[in-house]
Amino acid sequence: MNTMLRKSVLGVAGLAFAGGMFAGPVAAQVDGAALGAGKSVAAVQADKPDTSRLVPHGVQGEQSRIDLDAEQTANVKAIIAATKKAGMDERAAVVSIATALQESKLENLGHLGDRNDHDSQGLFQQRPSSGWGTVEQITDPEYSTTAFLKGLKQVDGWQDMPLTQAAQTVQVSAYPDHYAQWEQQAADLVTQHWNN
Repeated sequence: MNTMLRKSVLGVAGLAFAGGMFAGPVAAQVDGAALGAGKSVAAVQADKPDTSRLVPHGVQGEQSRIDLDAEQTANVKAIIAATKKAGMDERAAVVSIATALQESKLENLGHLGDRNDHDSQGLFQQRPSSGWGTVEQITDPEYSTTAFLKGLKQVDGWQDMPLTQAAQTVQVSAYPDHYAQWEQQAADLVTQHWNN
């Protein structure tokens, strides 16, 4: 083998090794459970929703991110399950999770007394007095997500709107632009949990 060809082969092998070192731990960290279950990295990545469908307009503005505890993660999974049950896609789950991140930080909030916005409760801070349902209903993650999605379905062209516009049309918030800051984390959560 000539020297030039040997350097090329070794260079490609080195890049593949370096790529594996850099991509491997990240992939294993994100998909450790799936990889531990015997799936290859390629199979795990094939199971992931397409990012262009999750964030079709790209994220807008500065993004926020919080660490989630077990309860918040369970609420993410409940939102995804309700979205699937409603026959809606991954983008609807991103809009729903981003909305719940803004409204409650994915905590199923009861009445907060003086700190409460009127009688808003649950993941989406829905109000019984505005017809969202009873307190028991809107503090049930499946019910509250289904109610939010029902409102979203009624928004003509929501799939083609920026996330914050779609969310605001349903929520009618005093802070309509605040939903946008959660789009990346919501998309990451849908990517992580959609097929689990």
